[in-house]
Amino acid sequence: MKKLSLISLGILASISLMNAQTISSKKWADLFSYNNVLVMKEDNGRIIAATENGIFYYTAATGEITKLSKASGLHEVKISAFDYNPQTKTGLIGYQNGSLDVITPDGITYVVDIPIATGYNGSKKINHISISGDKAVISVGYGVSIFDLKKKEFGDSAFFLNGVYEASNEATIVGNKVFSVTNSGLKSHEMNVTFPVYSTWTTEMTGTFTQIDSDPVLSFSSPTTAYIYNNGVSTPLSQTFTSVKDIVVSSNNIVVTDKNRIYTFNTNGNYTSTVSFGEECNTAAIIGGKAYGGTVVSGIKDESNSIYKPDGPYFNYAYKINLFSDNQMLVSSGGRSNRFNPPLDNPKNPGFYYFNGMEWIYPSYFTGGNAVFNVLDAIANPADNSEVFFTNYVIANGHGIYRMKYNASKKDFDFVKYYDLGSPSIYDYRPVGFTFDDQNNLFATVSFGANTNAVVAPYDRAGDKFLIKETGVSIATQKPLFYEGLLWIPLPRTNNFMAYDYKNTPTNLSDDVSYVLNQSNGFSANSNGTVSVAIDKSGDAWIGTDSGLRILPNAATAIKTPTSAVVEPIVIEQNGLGEELFRDSQILQIEVDAGDHKWVSVDGGGVYYLSSDGQRTIKHFTKENSPLPTNSVTDIKVDRKTGKVYFVSYDGIVTYQGDVADVTSNFGNVLVYPNPVVYSNFKGKVTIKGLAEKTNIRITDAAGNVVHSAVARGGYYEWDLNNLKGKRVASGIYFVLMTNEDGSDKATAKIAVVN
Repeated sequence: MKKLSLISLGILASISLMNAQTISSKKWADLFSYNNVLVMKEDNGRIIAATENGIFYYTAATGEITKLSKASGLHEVKISAFDYNPQTKTGLIGYQNGSLDVITPDGITYVVDIPIATGYNGSKKINHISISGDKAVISVGYGVSIFDLKKKEFGDSAFFLNGVYEASNEATIVGNKVFSVTNSGLKSHEMNVTFPVYSTWTTEMTGTFTQIDSDPVLSFSSPTTAYIYNNGVSTPLSQTFTSVKDIVVSSNNIVVTDKNRIYTFNTNGNYTSTVSFGEECNTAAIIGGKAYGGTVVSGIKDESNSIYKPDGPYFNYAYKINLFSDNQMLVSSGGRSNRFNPPLDNPKNPGFYYFNGMEWIYPSYFTGGNAVFNVLDAIANPADNSEVFFTNYVIANGHGIYRMKYNASKKDFDFVKYYDLGSPSIYDYRPVGFTFDDQNNLFATVSFGANTNAVVAPYDRAGDKFLIKETGVSIATQKPLFYEGLLWIPLPRTNNFMAYDYKNTPTNLSDDVSYVLNQSNGFSANSNGTVSVAIDKSGDAWIGTDSGLRILPNAATAIKTPTSAVVEPIVIEQNGLGEELFRDSQILQIEVDAGDHKWVSVDGGGVYYLSSDGQRTIKHFTKENSPLPTNSVTDIKVDRKTGKVYFVSYDGIVTYQGDVADVTSNFGNVLVYPNPVVYSNFKGKVTIKGLAEKTNIRITDAAGNVVHSAVARGGYYEWDLNNLKGKRVASGIYFVLMTNEDGSDKATAKIAVVN
């Protein structure tokens, strides 16, 4: 196999990984945005659209829309290029990290030659892909590479190196010749033995050119002028453009996308029509005699302003999620770097996304005007789900708390009130997160109060204002957690953790007490702050810091005597030696499921699913082995009714159908899977779900002999199909006999084993 080399003249070859991972399953789903259509291709009346995090297919005749993402077969997110050959039914996806997915009727092949190749340290983002027959020319920061779609391997590469590397913005194949547009000109070369030698390339025309396409004619453009190229002659098209986003050449038309206006020319270069979609487009095409625009924020749009796309949030940026009644959710889209400040650069300036149980809603409040938003939290009033509060953490005028009201008839939010927290400057009193207590009292945490104190701000509904309580502790805060009459608040900028006791009188600040833990209580000496917290069924506080994990046993009692409280690491045995779990790792989020298992997000390390005591890792999801879009998951929420787990990140949201839901002292709907267990198809453990919180299990063969026994905790159990002697059981039918802890409830199941 020929491998791509990113050393000029092919001195060093890299390693190709293909079919290296199968990372999706029916348990995963995506909540990605499909609004930003980057490329559109036609396949016999079907439009194939590439968006930031996935592909979707729209069939005009039936209106059917289907999607393909990392949750259903792709290997990456952040798509940057795409092309499709309808004759061979082959698609090629390019990603920002330089990897490729080859999509054929036989499956999806993952190719990572470019990301892992050495010798070139610039951007490896795939800028553009153009397929011609069984070959594709791929534009990258170093120049162009030829990719063989049948062999799924790279051929020759041309490095545009003249002192420094010059990127190929786009390229296309005409016959046996490659044409590439760069910032210095239109360049060309036959695909022959001298193709990799940059000095042998011809500059057909100097200038800064960004777009190119061909078949049956060659057309290319600068940001303001489009050309037809024929036999060495470049003829400008009759229109002058503002900012050309794309050129698409088909058998009958040349379509130029100029922001929100689409210009059509025949293949002789004669102007024929203009269509405006009323918003910015990345691309456009004439399909079935009808103009379609690939928009930035509305999916595919046709001339009558009908919109076609899978439902999803407005953008992929996401930071925190709040689940509430009837399958509704609010997603905040802000963010922070270095745990606290400054806000992440988020040029699209989103607010929050709302799912009403049926469809995603994006408030029009965030789509107009000059206000700047960095929404770190959005929460619905439990007593009135239509009332939503959100925090704006931005360093600019307008930071504070906002209240909005959902208008179901308009499917939009009406602005109600802005709460200025008395900020003396744009740097002070920036709100972070919310929680409601068990009496529906609302509290906000606020960073950078007077004297740079962390602030607790209870909402005085009678006075319709937020009160300010300077805590005298730390500088920055995190989203609070309510438990046992206390607000549990990580402090990300100092080596402290706080529990705030408001004495069940939220609007009376005079008797409030702050209990603070610090390094003397057992936090790591190299910690610079606490980041996350969760309380488990035993009442223990799991506290995530930027340098590891700590447990405060019997937290509600222990925290009130902070001079004697001790936070403890989890120590696990590795090769006979004790080792601290997650030592020196930043713990972004901790979530406890209905079975008291712990989901833990580690910055850069993916998500761990731990046993209730943390001693055993049940699952470890990363972006390499699962549909997670990144290894830094900023929030995790579990729907305890269904067991579904939501993973939130700056690169989008995915869900995983967990095995634990509604765990009680009695049995639920007991399910065994896979069943039957056929060794040739499955070599893992058999899962038994729907169990009681504590379940006594005996597994017998058809003759009644006990082959396995166990005690399961947390609502499910995994059997490795081994008998009491540690050997795999023989083929046959096995009976699972189960009782709950006190024997008041029983359940049975059968497992068929085929070796």
